[in-house]
Amino acid sequence: MFSIGDLVVHPMHGAGVIDDIVQEKISGVTKEYYVFKMPMGGLVLKIPIANSQVIGIRSVISRTEAETLLDAIPALTVESNTNWNKRYQENMLRLKSGDLYEVARVIKMLMYRDLQKGLSTGERKMLHSARQIMVSEIVLAEDCAYQEAESRLDRAVMQVTVM
Repeated sequence: MFSIGDLVVHPMHGAGVIDDIVQEKISGVTKEYYVFKMPMGGLVLKIPIANSQVIGIRSVISRTEAETLLDAIPALTVESNTNWNKRYQENMLRLKSGDLYEVARVIKMLMYRDLQKGLSTGERKMLHSARQIMVSEIVLAEDCAYQEAESRLDRAVMQVTVM
């Protein structure tokens, strides 16, 4: 269970803070909710506490874990399915997993694909969402500015590993 002020991550929205814990009665049933607030963009969600584990709510990674992630991105391998629908579904599963290494793979693959062939509107939105998820967590893990985290992510993705 999280407390007010805890830094947490929603797999499909990114990192934020538990702003409050409230009880609400819906259809005659009273349930407790986390009030999840994202510092960037001002998104506010009410997440049922009972479902938070199923949804994949977790604590923000540590500064050390963020550094390890950024250092590992250049060496991540990515595969791009030629079938748009299949590629989109695979990438959506990666995002929903909540695993930052899988999110990084989505970002890397879509950024490279954009450079080579361009992206469809759906993939462009997916890239934007994946970057938001990653950058928001780096910002909170490292207590840095959004632009700094975004630049570090871009450098890591575009860096080519020599083997």
